[in-house]
Amino acid sequence: QVQLVESGGAWVRPGESLRLSCTASGFDFSGSGLCWFRQAPGKEREWVAFISGIDATTNYADSVKGRFAISRDNDKNTVYLQLNDLKPDDTAVYHCNRGLYSSGRYIPVYGTWGQGTQVTVSA
Repeated sequence: QVQLVESGGAWVRPGESLRLSCTASGFDFSGSGLCWFRQAPGKEREWVAFISGIDATTNYADSVKGRFAISRDNDKNTVYLQLNDLKPDDTAVYHCNRGLYSSGRYIPVYGTWGQGTQVTVSA
């Protein structure tokens, strides 16, 4: 049974930083590509970042490139998302999932999501 547990979200002011964590179980973590997604109020869920399973290659949505950094610790079955220089538009619930690249976009592998972690950026 796949479990995804996100944490680390908070209310912050513009320009501040946060580090999100997601601990996963129930699948081959070290061999899997992993993604962070986010969903803002009234909007569809969007892909944010990807890290591959073999060589930790990363990729980012244009909206976060240069500000966010994804990393992983396979010994802890945990994927991280460092959020720097946060903006109000980054306000969303952030989720992780096993991810893959298909038809020109990153998509989640599992239909079941964790509870997510809320990031709120406002002055």
